Amino acid sequence: MSRAIPNVVSIAGVDPSGGAGVFADIKTFSALGAYGCGVVAALTAQNTQAVAAVHIPPTDFLRLQIDTLFADVKIHAVKLGMLGSAEIVTTVADRLAHFDAPFVVCDPVMVSKSGDHLLARNAVAMLIEALLPRSFMITPNLPEAGVLLEQRAPDTVKEMYRAAERLREMLPLSSERWVLLKGGHLPGSDVVDLLFDGDRMIEMPSPRIETKNTHGTGCTLSSAIAALLPQHAGGFRSVEAAVRDARDYLLRAIAASGALAVGKGHGPVHHFHALWRA
Repeated sequence: MSRAIPNVVSIAGVDPSGGAGVFADIKTFSALGAYGCGVVAALTAQNTQAVAAVHIPPTDFLRLQIDTLFADVKIHAVKLGMLGSAEIVTTVADRLAHFDAPFVVCDPVMVSKSGDHLLARNAVAMLIEALLPRSFMITPNLPEAGVLLEQRAPDTVKEMYRAAERLREMLPLSSERWVLLKGGHLPGSDVVDLLFDGDRMIEMPSPRIETKNTHGTGCTLSSAIAALLPQHAGGFRSVEAAVRDARDYLLRAIAASGALAVGKGHGPVHHFHALWRA
């Protein structure tokens, strides 16, 4: 009997260069055996070098996108990316609660690789209040963790441990919830991520790959996790396995990124590295 193919939706912004946002998420879903759907929460004028402008759609239209999709398609996991404004965050949280969406993976996108701010400051409080309680897993990097915790970003693995613990306290304590704190901003030849569910802290080290092609790495990792969680469902170890497989996919996509020639800035990772022949 063939396995069921999960339907996974990205609710995020659109990056015309395809390296991040909804387009990158759908590439990732497809590469990892999930059927990809997309809800547009923001439009950007963006390339590999900068974000020139951001347009936020009306919340009524965003709500209609979500309601129309969920009314017809059984969604097995949700990836959240760039949401842009407090009103967008509130609308997404309300609809996810209405549909009791499973496996919500929240990547709290705040700043692009080029340094452009992608989340309004007044939206951070709403993200914490309304969206984190709906999330099965959050995947902040170190600067994002600093913003969420209202402190400077961790700059050692030891400080990452305490930050992961405090981030987990922001999620519902009575049910299974996870924090993946990404350590890519720390110096050194290795990258250490921490996976924490409130009980066990799992260090996930990997060699750092020296490349400028890192556009959309956060989007790709969180969407890979969302694609794999329904396929690994079944207990504590399954979540760890999904995250490890997602990280392995991303590392291979980064390593293969030199095969692409996209833009003059931070290039994208190679989402289809395992599928396209050289």
